[in-house]
Amino acid sequence: MTQTIASRLRTLVLLFLAVAGALLAGAAPASAHAALTGSDPQQGSVVDRAPTQVSLTFSEPIAVSDDAVRVLDPKGQRVDKGAPVNPSGTTYSVQLVGGLPDGTYTVAYQVVSADSHPVAGAFTFSIGAPSETSVPASAQASGDGLVGGLYGFGRYVSYAGFVVLVGGAAFVLACWQRGSGVRAVQRLIVSGWLALTAATLALLLLRGSYTRSGKIGDVFDLTLLGEVLQTKTGAALVSRLLLLAAAALFIAVLFGAYEKREDEEKRDLTFGLAIGGTVVAAGLAASWAMSEHASQGLQAGIAMPVDVLHLLAVAAWLGGLTTLLVALYRAPADTPVDRTAVRRFSRLAFGSVVVLVATGVYQSWRQLGSWSAFTDTRYGQLLLAKIGLVVVLVAIASVSRRWTARLAQAAAPAAAGQEHEGEKEPADAVPAQQSETGRADAQRSDAGRAGDGGSGATGAEEAAGPEEQDGPEEQDGANSARAAQLARQRAAMETARQKRLRDADPNRFGLRRSVLAEAGVAVVLLAVTTVLTQTEPGRTEQEAKAAASISSPSSAAPGQGTGAVTLNMPFDTGGGNGKGIVTIDLDPAGVGDNDLHLYVERTDGKAFDVPEVKVALTLSAQDIGPLPVVPDRVATGHWSASGVQIPMAGDWKIEVTVRTSDIDQVTVSKNAKIG
Repeated sequence: MTQTIASRLRTLVLLFLAVAGALLAGAAPASAHAALTGSDPQQGSVVDRAPTQVSLTFSEPIAVSDDAVRVLDPKGQRVDKGAPVNPSGTTYSVQLVGGLPDGTYTVAYQVVSADSHPVAGAFTFSIGAPSETSVPASAQASGDGLVGGLYGFGRYVSYAGFVVLVGGAAFVLACWQRGSGVRAVQRLIVSGWLALTAATLALLLLRGSYTRSGKIGDVFDLTLLGEVLQTKTGAALVSRLLLLAAAALFIAVLFGAYEKREDEEKRDLTFGLAIGGTVVAAGLAASWAMSEHASQGLQAGIAMPVDVLHLLAVAAWLGGLTTLLVALYRAPADTPVDRTAVRRFSRLAFGSVVVLVATGVYQSWRQLGSWSAFTDTRYGQLLLAKIGLVVVLVAIASVSRRWTARLAQAAAPAAAGQEHEGEKEPADAVPAQQSETGRADAQRSDAGRAGDGGSGATGAEEAAGPEEQDGPEEQDGANSARAAQLARQRAAMETARQKRLRDADPNRFGLRRSVLAEAGVAVVLLAVTTVLTQTEPGRTEQEAKAAASISSPSSAAPGQGTGAVTLNMPFDTGGGNGKGIVTIDLDPAGVGDNDLHLYVERTDGKAFDVPEVKVALTLSAQDIGPLPVVPDRVATGHWSASGVQIPMAGDWKIEVTVRTSDIDQVTVSKNAKIG
């Protein structure tokens, strides 16, 4: 009773830790994609003079190539010159050609963030006044096409191979050493090694095109491959291949010399394999941690070993679960997965989940940023989906633990009964199961002989004369064919017998079903985890949105404003003839082209014929302006200007300078909501 209560308490603690840790952080390592946080000129701004350079500021250091930043004029022609330079920190600048005319210019960039992911984007700015442009203000990253799809698939396969390889080997060494001789388990672990090796080679070849051109034809470009080998990610992939060579030696020993030794002789070799395997597994995990997720951001020196622990825990849990499932379904009847192995794995899985929760809390503290990122960012939404999968997986695991307990309870009375029967049997007695097996083999042997013609046919051959019998070669061929057919029948019967023995125990059958359900959820969980590693985390996504909200122009179409705006502004330039009212009509008061009419009247309502008026528009929140407007005189007290360009929506300040004499003038202003 006490053990049952303790088991339930431990299950509740496990569920609480998993849910709490996932809510705070999630169990997946987070990436740290670079985000554009500022530019000079600012996005959507209108500048009076042509700048000599364009500067981009990112949230973290990036890798840039000669073509990483391009500046295009309204006709789509490049106006930048030279490669980008890094004058300070995370700011990168590219020089512009001189004498640029007025109009709208597009800045397109494609860089590689410090966590190895390509980042692309585009924005516009204007010189003098906005104009039409043939260049779309958007950019497609090199990782968005076919090459990006192949690279993403390679990442899925590499993670899956790592999990199966490391988790399967850990399950054999720590939980079920007899499994080293089971063919199905051997094939599973070797398949994990092959998948990880093939995916790593593919990623190394795809890397250059993935971060640069995005063209499938550049996959085998040796120049790009040489550049990749000089990067941090390329070095990590090469290191992974070298470690996989050591892993191949480990697998050869595990399924060779180790499997052939007796149980007593395996102890020393088990210790050596465990140490060597842990070193190789940690090195493989570090090839991800040191080049991608944890290598950037706060406390990178702590985050990288934490990420290694996280990946090892994922492999021990999900990879061990996969190996257990294969063993329950494919292990022969004479080498079943015993209850001791299942209970050992249960403890291993529990420890893995605790490590996942602890490391996930730390990683998410670094990368998620805020509680609002759970619902406002794609990373947070995927993380919520992963939380649900973790809860479901732990719940199914608790069901598997109950089946394991029942299996152990059923095995104890059976073992006691066998000992009791053994004391009563004589020394030369044959066990009942062995007798049944002997009788079944005898029946199968008789059936085989009957199918081949039986003893009667043989007797007929012996009674026949030498002339009627087949020659020796024909008899040998017929005997070989009959022997092969009989061997196939016996093999099929043995396979069916082993399946009946595996399915005969209801507790073992129930455990198989629950572990199968666990494995199904684990596959989905691993897929979501892989997607998370390629998704921009909540912190940088929110930073990018904040930067865009400050500097990007409104998406309203030209001419679709809030309707005509009329502003009345009293003025006084001094003296008895300096007072009046200036009226501004702006139509349609939206982003793009607008018509402006300006009226100047005296205080008595009569038209005021002043020598000069000037208008300027300023959007202080975005540091845009003042944008000058020079209206044309239409009639006494009436000026107008058509095609007044307003680049973005906002609370604009409209200033009017009225000059009533050579020396008397005044500037009045009023704010208006435009767009």
